[in-house]
Amino acid sequence: MTEAAATGALGAVFGFVATDWLGLGFLGATIAGANGLAGGWAGIYDWIRPVGWVSFVADSTWGLAGTTLGLVLGVLNLFASNRDYAADLSSRNGCHVFSGGLGLRRGFAVTQGNVVSNAGGLVGLRGESGAVANRRRFVVEHEGLHVFQNRTFGPLFQLLYVGWLVGAGLIGVMVAAVSRTERLAIIETFAYYNNPFEYWAYRNNRYWPPKDAVKRFAWPPSKMTYTAVSEDRNP
Repeated sequence: MTEAAATGALGAVFGFVATDWLGLGFLGATIAGANGLAGGWAGIYDWIRPVGWVSFVADSTWGLAGTTLGLVLGVLNLFASNRDYAADLSSRNGCHVFSGGLGLRRGFAVTQGNVVSNAGGLVGLRGESGAVANRRRFVVEHEGLHVFQNRTFGPLFQLLYVGWLVGAGLIGVMVAAVSRTERLAIIETFAYYNNPFEYWAYRNNRYWPPKDAVKRFAWPPSKMTYTAVSEDRNP
């Protein structure tokens, strides 16, 4: 309770300072304060190491756009009966991880700010099977990198991600229009898999090219081979 109060108050100060020049000081303080309160309550920040402090400051300032989206996602997950908060992957690891909860696509995890939702995919995060172990590794290496990207690139992360999704998606539509097969997969490859942020995350998880990507249109061939259970969508 003490940690939550302290991080909530400190986050509000950082948020106000970061946004007051835009005339949004109260809004910034509210969002950063709420994030600090939630993060302190769950104990996600590692105060012993510098990375914990840097993560907290980034979430409260430069990364506020993603933090806002993450708060919305986290609140929505509170109403999801299958949310299953993974405390062991969240505590002092800099993010909130929900094994279930809201997802944009069946089996795919979604990360906004410091919140990872539907992280368990189709296998979950509990148990001792190899599939579960690989899925947990995926959460740390792939989704954890998305959290890092948000903190590093701030509002540029959302702008560049969506910009690529739209621009490359249109190219994918044109390429798919002259293709006889795999049309939807071609569009997805251009718009999603080839997105530099996703490419970086998949490579970080040592899983490139992904199973569902159309290999001839994916980024330059790699010697890496995929492991199906470590992908966003488990078979």
